[in-house]
Amino acid sequence: MSSIDIIADKPAKKERKRPVGRQAGSAGLDDLVESLRSILARTGSMPPERTVAEELSVKRHTLRRALGLMRARGELEPARAGRRASTEAGEGRSLINSTNPLEVMELRLMLEPSLARLAALRASPMEIERIRRAATTAQGADPNTADMTFHKAIAAGSRNSLASELYVILHRVANDGRLRFTDSDASLVPERVRQRDAEHCLIAEAIASRDPEAAERSMRQHLVAIQQKIMGRLAPGSAY
Repeated sequence: MSSIDIIADKPAKKERKRPVGRQAGSAGLDDLVESLRSILARTGSMPPERTVAEELSVKRHTLRRALGLMRARGELEPARAGRRASTEAGEGRSLINSTNPLEVMELRLMLEPSLARLAALRASPMEIERIRRAATTAQGADPNTADMTFHKAIAAGSRNSLASELYVILHRVANDGRLRFTDSDASLVPERVRQRDAEHCLIAEAIASRDPEAAERSMRQHLVAIQQKIMGRLAPGSAY
């Protein structure tokens, strides 16, 4: 028997089959991501991990994998460490005691037009869709919450995590009851809500059109209108 015959008589090794296209377990992860997208579309923002894990009956580490995938795709804002919450709250109180509404608006005018410009250049399709949805206040929604959701969506779409963190702190200071002289008042009338939504929609459409100049300009005009309202309220003898 030749050496060739001996080799031919050996049983062939079974070739291990590998998943085609997807890694094992990725199908379940993709299904979980779809469920998370449904929650996000329904609520406008992702609820706490514990709440989502209980609703979907999944383990927390599996949920975090799916959330991480969505953040990598730009569908969710970057995660924020919970241990910083108490520190940020303390910093917020300190800032509130040392500033005033006009200073807040000056900083918003420096920061937010640039965030809108970056969002027009960098935001993912999912982030743009979130910005467009948030531009219009849903019927029965709290105007203050709706306004915050819109501006936070733009900050997230800028893809600059430090700027987004600064915006969160700034927004917290701006919405403290001792400084609230803006459109976020509880007495906000429906006409002003419609006007504000129209301004938001201009910003959102500029971002969706990938027009950074228009996005920056529209945001600046929106904030200047708020600034003028604040100055009118603070003026001596104001009827506000």
